[in-house]
Amino acid sequence: MTGAGPSMGQAGAYGKLERVPTGIAGLDDILGGGLFRGGVYIVQGTPGSGKTIFGNQACYTHAGASPEHRALYVTLLAESHARMLGHIAPLGFFAAGLIPDRITYLSAFRTLQDEGLAGLLTLLRRETALREASLLVLDGLVAAEETAASTLEFKTFIHELQTQAAATGATALLLTSASAGADLVAAEHTMVDGLIALSSRLTGWRAERELEVRKFRGSGFLRGRHSFRITDDGVRVFPRIEASLRLPSRRDHVEGAPLTTGSPALDAMLGGGLPHHSTTLVGGPSGIGKTTLGLQFLGADPEAPGLLCGFYESEAAIRAKARALDLPVAGLIEDGRVGVMWQPATEGLIDEICTDLLGTIRNRGARRVFIDGLDAMCRIAGDQDRIVRIFAALTAELRALGVTAMYTRETDLRGTFLDAPSGAPSLRQTSSVAENVVLMRSCAQRSSVHRLIAVAKARDARIDPRMRVFDIRPGGLAIDDGSERAEAILADRDAAGPGGE
Repeated sequence: MTGAGPSMGQAGAYGKLERVPTGIAGLDDILGGGLFRGGVYIVQGTPGSGKTIFGNQACYTHAGASPEHRALYVTLLAESHARMLGHIAPLGFFAAGLIPDRITYLSAFRTLQDEGLAGLLTLLRRETALREASLLVLDGLVAAEETAASTLEFKTFIHELQTQAAATGATALLLTSASAGADLVAAEHTMVDGLIALSSRLTGWRAERELEVRKFRGSGFLRGRHSFRITDDGVRVFPRIEASLRLPSRRDHVEGAPLTTGSPALDAMLGGGLPHHSTTLVGGPSGIGKTTLGLQFLGADPEAPGLLCGFYESEAAIRAKARALDLPVAGLIEDGRVGVMWQPATEGLIDEICTDLLGTIRNRGARRVFIDGLDAMCRIAGDQDRIVRIFAALTAELRALGVTAMYTRETDLRGTFLDAPSGAPSLRQTSSVAENVVLMRSCAQRSSVHRLIAVAKARDARIDPRMRVFDIRPGGLAIDDGSERAEAILADRDAAGPGGE
């Protein structure tokens, strides 16, 4: 079954299939809850893609989840178990105390050489029953395939494994290799219950690991490629955010009184403040005051838990800026009522950033969120077209979580959003997704450079679109109550002719 999204179970004439969680962060979300008891699954990938860590992590999380769980890890390759355990010992999932009572390692390399597939099948049947294993990992399926005298013999071996798994209720993971660029389609793939492909690809100078569930019987799953990392805790998968959030996690509620931005003048321009549970895009050139406005927004309500996710300035720099401008948010950060996430824009996975962001929002119960650097998210995403779908999914989910959010984007000096250097679809479309848009720009008047601010749109509000002059002073943005000074500056610039910007 390959539906649009995962389901947690499958009920029918034969009852509900029992799930067996893999314990691999993110993968069970893609599969809709885990593998199925008694199923046979191929995990295929290029050398170094993480198959052995994947198989071991599944064993340790399975065996550690219940005293009744047992795992049997069988290798068909010449690598010693001591060497393999030495490689996985530093990883967070490893627990030496589970060996050998609840996790058993067994080499079937000699059996395969001497007795062929029939001998291997007998060994697997005997050891699974003897160890009372509920999870079997066979590492090195390619060696079994190379030993087979014919394709029919190998398919018969796979069929017998399926019969054994169904009879004992033991879930089986078959780890096998594939050369880079090879077509991962083989006869045995049509027989097993699922196929998970691991790979690595170059994105510019970066190498990114990817996981794709190509087949999964018994329920829907999240199709397509998903990024993953091998961390100190093992494999961590990040479901593609626009797929996992194709629908918000709960019904949203947009009714409610407007929220203050922290600036009475800007609130008036917005028609009374920021609409309840809305998203505001703040555009402007570098150094114009976007971050200051975001910090002012976070500190406007001490009772509302807040979160800043930044890509350019570290937490220490943010604290220093807030203290230097005497912003209320400085004390809220010190008290922990406003959290700070810093993600350097030099490297990262966009799905990891979004997953961690949403997790932090849920854990903290954040109600005001400021994301400083949508342009950095775009560069990290790599695929310029994805960022619009990601932004739309994030906006809907934040609204469902009861969050009022503010994002920043870079523009040129006139306040025009910059296109992607490649000419591909850029972040320009994100302004149509944002419910409110605030634009900042600079304007030169003789030897002075003035800062101007305007509201382009606000959800369900009657805005004042006229430009206002503003300055950055202690306490944040000081915005003129009226537009007279802005009109005078712009009139003087127009009278001066070209070159006034």
